[in-house]
Amino acid sequence: MSPLSATPTATPADISPEDADVVAVFGGKPLRGEVPVRGAKNLVTKAMVAALLADEPSVLGNVPLIRDVAVVRGLLEAHAVAVTDSAPGELTLDPRGVKSAHFAEIDAHAGSSRIPILFCGPLLHQLGEAFVPDLGGCHIGDRPINFHLDALRAFGAVVEKSPEGITLRAPHRLVGARVELPYPSVGATEQVLLTAVRAQGVTELANAAIEPEITDLIQVLQKMGAIISVETNRTILIEGVESLRGYQHTAIFDRNEAASWAAAALATKGNIFVRGARQLELMTFLNTYRKVGGEFSVTDEGIEFRHPGGPLNPVVIETDVHPGFMTDWQQPMVVALTQAEGQSIVHETVYEKRFGFTEALVDMGAKIEVHNEGIASITRRVPRRPLEQAAVVTGPTPLTGANIRVPDLRGGFSHVIAAVTAQGESVVSNVGIISRGYEHLWDKLDALGASFELRA
Repeated sequence: MSPLSATPTATPADISPEDADVVAVFGGKPLRGEVPVRGAKNLVTKAMVAALLADEPSVLGNVPLIRDVAVVRGLLEAHAVAVTDSAPGELTLDPRGVKSAHFAEIDAHAGSSRIPILFCGPLLHQLGEAFVPDLGGCHIGDRPINFHLDALRAFGAVVEKSPEGITLRAPHRLVGARVELPYPSVGATEQVLLTAVRAQGVTELANAAIEPEITDLIQVLQKMGAIISVETNRTILIEGVESLRGYQHTAIFDRNEAASWAAAALATKGNIFVRGARQLELMTFLNTYRKVGGEFSVTDEGIEFRHPGGPLNPVVIETDVHPGFMTDWQQPMVVALTQAEGQSIVHETVYEKRFGFTEALVDMGAKIEVHNEGIASITRRVPRRPLEQAAVVTGPTPLTGANIRVPDLRGGFSHVIAAVTAQGESVVSNVGIISRGYEHLWDKLDALGASFELRA
């Protein structure tokens, strides 16, 4: 089906889903049907970078058609890595011609992505130097890169800052180091892994992130010839090797997209089968989903998420690193919680300033109070952080259509789902950012019965 077939009004033929920046959503209809999920954005992009470390081609499967993949592809090609579509959803990455890229090329491809920082370790090994432009990404907080730079310095990299960005050099071979992260940052853990595998000697990474996408990246690196041991207490040991070969790997499914569709089923009183979703990586989410009142059925092919038909329950959520409740899950879940009976509290402990998306929900009729300093509680399980905020969601509240501007990737999906939930017409702008992490969003919404109109 065309992504526009469900729209009640005609849409200019020259507007493609990729070019659309505005969508008019005609809400009030439950989402019902089936959607597939492909490989995780947070693994695929990192596995593409890992291919830089090899001396022969790699093959990566289950690759989603999302903007972040296109950004990494452009950055690899700027460094003369040959990237070819060897099959639908499959990339072959050949690094044998790798060379330094010009600042302008890196800057042009990087755009708002923060992925260039992860190129540093592999490029230092391959070329002895790397350049990182001024980093962007979703505007959900400062997300400092000092974790990354401190780790690279520990390996022996020389870091030089300039107005254009950061130049890194390795005058000598990088050497293993003991790195203890002040917080189990996913990005910094990836940085250490991608750098340590070819560093001389042993690297000990303490307080590492242990997300499923990290485990999948470790599997990729092990296939390439790396020696990596995951110890207790968030410790990872990496024994450096001289060279790495190519890999063949099928990416883990995208947990964030699966959870997003699950929350959409709750919010719209619908029923969505997410093909490709797996129970193991979603266990924490599924527990919360059940507490809210949502129903689900697990099969070998995926997970069916259902609204119970009766009232939803209020819950208390504390975001945390894995195995806790992911910060990327809370935004779509907040939309569902606007329809729960009573007061829910969401403690955001991972990223600062991540409740900006709730302003649009309030405009639509939701009762949400954001506490910028967080809320103290003796029942908290997750350690309090100075940056945290809390949102108190009181429901159920009927949502009505409004004009909304998307602030970031996950907030954008949440806004679209809120618009589908709301009665009447909503006009959502800046929707192009959602394509960073959601493949064929409009096709999927169409298949689920949503009514909308894409506009330039």
